[in-house]
Amino acid sequence: MRKKILLGIVLAFLFQLAQAQNTAVTTVSGKITDEQQKPLEGATIALLSAADSTVSKTTISAADGSFILEQLRFGTYKIRISLTGYATYTGSAFSVSQSAPTHSLAVIALTPQVNALQNVTVSSQKPMIERKADRTVVNVDAMTSSTGSTALDVLEKSPGVSVDQNGNISFKGKNGVVIFIDDKPTYLSGTDLENYLRSLPSSTIDQIELMSNPPAKYDAAGGAGVINIRTKRTKIKGFNGSLNLAYGQGRYGRTNNSFNFNYRNNKFNSFGTVTFGTINNFNDLDINRYFKNPDGSRKYDFLQNTYIRPSGAAVTGKAGIDYYATDKTTFGIVLTGVTRNVSRKNDNASRIINAAYQLDSTIVANNNQENTFRNAGINLNYRHQYSKGGPELIADLDYINYKTANDQVFNNATHLPNGTVTNRDRLDGRLPAGINIYSGKIDYSHPFAGGTRLEGGAKTSYTETDNLADYLYTANNVTSPDYDKSNHFIYKETITAAYLNFNKEMKRFSVQLGLRFEHTISDGNQLGNVMKPDSSFKRTYSSLFPTAYLSYKLDSAGNNVLVLDYGKRINRPYYQDLNPFISPLDKFTYYVGNPFLQPAYTHNLQLSYSFKSLFTLSASYSETKDDTNETIEIVNGTYYSRPGNIGKTITKSISLSGGTDIAKWLSFNLYTEVTNIHTVSNFYTGTLNTKGTFVYVQPNLQFKLPKDWSLQLDGVYQSDVVSAQFISKARGRVNMGVSKKISPAITVKAAYNDMFYTQVNNGIINNLANTEANFRNLSDSRHFVFSFAYRFGKAISNQRRHNGSSSESEQNRVKN
Repeated sequence: MRKKILLGIVLAFLFQLAQAQNTAVTTVSGKITDEQQKPLEGATIALLSAADSTVSKTTISAADGSFILEQLRFGTYKIRISLTGYATYTGSAFSVSQSAPTHSLAVIALTPQVNALQNVTVSSQKPMIERKADRTVVNVDAMTSSTGSTALDVLEKSPGVSVDQNGNISFKGKNGVVIFIDDKPTYLSGTDLENYLRSLPSSTIDQIELMSNPPAKYDAAGGAGVINIRTKRTKIKGFNGSLNLAYGQGRYGRTNNSFNFNYRNNKFNSFGTVTFGTINNFNDLDINRYFKNPDGSRKYDFLQNTYIRPSGAAVTGKAGIDYYATDKTTFGIVLTGVTRNVSRKNDNASRIINAAYQLDSTIVANNNQENTFRNAGINLNYRHQYSKGGPELIADLDYINYKTANDQVFNNATHLPNGTVTNRDRLDGRLPAGINIYSGKIDYSHPFAGGTRLEGGAKTSYTETDNLADYLYTANNVTSPDYDKSNHFIYKETITAAYLNFNKEMKRFSVQLGLRFEHTISDGNQLGNVMKPDSSFKRTYSSLFPTAYLSYKLDSAGNNVLVLDYGKRINRPYYQDLNPFISPLDKFTYYVGNPFLQPAYTHNLQLSYSFKSLFTLSASYSETKDDTNETIEIVNGTYYSRPGNIGKTITKSISLSGGTDIAKWLSFNLYTEVTNIHTVSNFYTGTLNTKGTFVYVQPNLQFKLPKDWSLQLDGVYQSDVVSAQFISKARGRVNMGVSKKISPAITVKAAYNDMFYTQVNNGIINNLANTEANFRNLSDSRHFVFSFAYRFGKAISNQRRHNGSSSESEQNRVKN
């Protein structure tokens, strides 16, 4: 009751603040024509900071040549306009201030270039990294070494992002980051998320948005923040698109191809993307376990090597239609689909070395898995803008279905040193799963005078999962059900949420305050069998999630800016992590769920100083209670991996990010951080108390060469990371990319990734009862890629212009 009263007081207070304002908005507008005063459509307008020419905002001119840039911060700007066939125009500086919140430019006439091409190609010189108040933006096309790669590769090269040997993504040293695609969650995690991101070509990606403390509009899920992947969508009218072909060669060859199209005519806009890629990789994994007696003396060693060989193909598709009922009202529908088939062959050899350092036996396993993944989704969206630059209403309805299947065969044989086979057994598993997600969301924003904006919205989602595991065990030619591993788990969850966000821009001071309320009802049911009784659990919990951004310009020109931000986040358990039954990874390694997992809550606080948009220095503090982490327990020589609530994790970090043009032909970007992680928890071996500091450095050099050639060198280095039970050893890599623009329509690129083959995942597992353990995982990270990109299309005049986007839906937590 007290939470509801507090929420009501805050909503009323912010509403009264908003009501005290009137209805003007901060805008810059203008019109573009040719020398004959005919309107020019499809020109790229970039709003630049007058101090350092960094890009603050971009837009595209409409059919009548007009454009408008809205919701700007006070400051001094200039306009740059580019359009194929015309000379680039750069205007003189002007100011937007509290006393003059709107600025109208005189009609701008572009001068034609000699030998102008007829086809329309949008050209905008975007920097690779853009820094905004609440996020860092990576422009993927400016990252030459990403050519022919995948979304996961681009993430690995993004500032502060790391991907471990299991495909788990961390951001600024913290786990629990949520991945969105076009403001919508991927609905995946673990292996499925890794495979999905590997099936999404980098050629389809426009931007990566990194948000360590997202605004209240975003779901509170994700203790480490949100990473939003924005895919490309052409804004020029008419029929246009692109074809991207890429081939990569490491130890094995692979392809990544995509086709994008867009057609706008009258009141309809249709768009679509189709991708096809092959999956052809390897993992050479060593896990070494050294067992001891209770007195500390040597007992035996278990040395395991597994060569994992996945191969297959993936196809993704997206298609949609926007209907512009009026200039202010748009209806849309978007269909998405993914299909992936992967065969995974695991050749496993485990050697047991006795206390006398002699080979006791060898266990050889030939394990095969056939994985299928199917996804289909539909989104209905509505947008209404009450006036140009004024209030706006956006609504979304989503339905998403996932179907997965995993057929497993584990063949095991034990060999004595002389080659004699003493035991053979086989385990067959069939693991189908289905997930249905229903979600609805509505967002309303209202701008007021003096740079004030009020936003609010509500969301509800319902998720149901059905996971079945049937196992058969065969020994001595006798097959019987394995009831210890067979299970049937059903989970249902409902989340309802509401938020309010208040923005105020003043001459030197700006503030953004947000409050989000989320209520969760979860219900899990483990169906029993002849050996296991039924079990179930139900939880209901509610939380308030405040966010705040305070920004202050230390000088009137805004060259020196201080920003203080705070946010509270939540990490809910993955659905399969709540499943209490056992799942084998191999005969000696098992995954076990944990129905007693609790949600983890994180408080993030950060203070940043920026100078002329050249660099940003930040200090951050994060505290997580009941953090969920993988834990390893050894029982009778067998590994059991299960998720557990680690009592408390404190993360402290200092980071420096920035970039500058050293010369006209050379630009430099750098992200570096020093982070300390301290974890304290009760553990099955006693108190777990670990602490460590790591260094992360990520430089990037871009060379602009004559005749439309460009070259990029980038790399990353990360020292040892101590996190709960694990120490991830130092690793790094160096990449190189080169690009040649053959014509306005054709670009070829080549990249050489992990040139020195140093991207090796290895580490140590601590806090094991009478056991020491380490691991090493080598993959096909060193490879050469060649890509070909062709853009086509021609503009059609006098078409409607609409920059529509649908709101984000809830995060799902699917793990396979």
